[in-house]
Amino acid sequence: MLRIPCPHCGLRDYTEFKYFGDASKSRPDLADEDLERWYAHVFLFENPKGVHREYWQHVMGCRQWLVVTRDTAVNAVRASAWPEGVVRHD
Repeated sequence: MLRIPCPHCGLRDYTEFKYFGDASKSRPDLADEDLERWYAHVFLFENPKGVHREYWQHVMGCRQWLVVTRDTAVNAVRASAWPEGVVRHD
């Protein structure tokens, strides 16, 4: 069973979280009008085997966003942390 360590709430079952995609992908600038670039960003993704950084939100807990480092080959979480540059208000 996959368990995710929330920096705020502690170790929790993955069912409390929602997966939101690849944390290593950079989003196009909001002013970018290139529809092909936006299409690729939103709908096209890799399915890597091995260690990968992903965005997750603790929807059934503190509702905070996390960057989870997960090994997709064995479906095991290696680490989790707050995303860089996000201001948190506790």
